[in-house]
Amino acid sequence: MSELLVDFITSLDGHASGEGWPGFWGLEGPEYLAWLGEQPEATHLMGANTYRLMSGFAAGEVPSGQDEFRPEEEASVEELTQASKVVFSSSLAEPLTWANSTLVRDDAVEAVRAMKSSGSGLLSTIGSLSLCRSLLRAGLVDRFRVVMFPVITGATGAERIYDGYPDVALEMTEHRTFDGRIQLVEYKPRVLEHPPLGAPA
Repeated sequence: MSELLVDFITSLDGHASGEGWPGFWGLEGPEYLAWLGEQPEATHLMGANTYRLMSGFAAGEVPSGQDEFRPEEEASVEELTQASKVVFSSSLAEPLTWANSTLVRDDAVEAVRAMKSSGSGLLSTIGSLSLCRSLLRAGLVDRFRVVMFPVITGATGAERIYDGYPDVALEMTEHRTFDGRIQLVEYKPRVLEHPPLGAPA
């Protein structure tokens, strides 16, 4: 059976990106980049918006506000290009132009449920906040990992990750610090029917 990892990089205040900020908020370091390079092979799951963004980068579209890719960003996009990707969308047209991408028009929750039961490798999300929220609500997420970068993007932050989430209990399974400033925490999530003191009136 496959394992499903929801994987986010965030600012300290829970934003997935920020206007005017480069990839990794420009704060990645050698320890973090080395760790990224050691990650096991996975099939990456994403929705249409993330696909459009990342496939654009793969085709040479430079992130807004930058004149060119930074080497770290270029390496990350190239690694994703080589990886197997499953894209859930009813609006994208076939064939998908980004290499190693498969389009699935079926319900994402049921499709991932089937992928988990019939597979054996790691499934890992990339971006795709609404997809991650749906998979978590359905109880399909085995591992929930957040890498927090030391910045608060109160003025420029976009894509608030946890908006619309249910209440979730988190059992910590791993934590570490990279480069003296980047914090990784990984949990086993459990969706709660109600908070400990009972359902709100």
